[in-house]
Amino acid sequence: QVQLVESGGGLVQPGGSLRLSCAASGIIFSIYTMGWYRQAPGKQRELVAAITSGGRTNYADSVKGRFTISRDNAKNTVYLQMNSLKPEDTAVYHCNVHLTNDYWGQGTRVTVSS
Repeated sequence: QVQLVESGGGLVQPGGSLRLSCAASGIIFSIYTMGWYRQAPGKQRELVAAITSGGRTNYADSVKGRFTISRDNAKNTVYLQMNSLKPEDTAVYHCNVHLTNDYWGQGTRVTVSS
């Protein structure tokens, strides 16, 4: 079955960096668009970034220029490099792939605080 396992979250000070990873299994990883979403307390889940099978990327306006999504098809892994983190980036970050259904990882918590 499809499994997505995120890692790399943690507590970081404003202005700091983190790199999130999402390891996928149970799919032909290289042919699917992969996405990172986040959900902050009391807010709806929102798309942060996505990357197509061909490497095309798109970002939420709030993270453009600070976050970079990438993928390593040999490792079945998608990454989210987050720089210049702000307190408003605090959220649980989830990896997503859409097949006939949406599949989600369990999430990794990112807290940006001094």
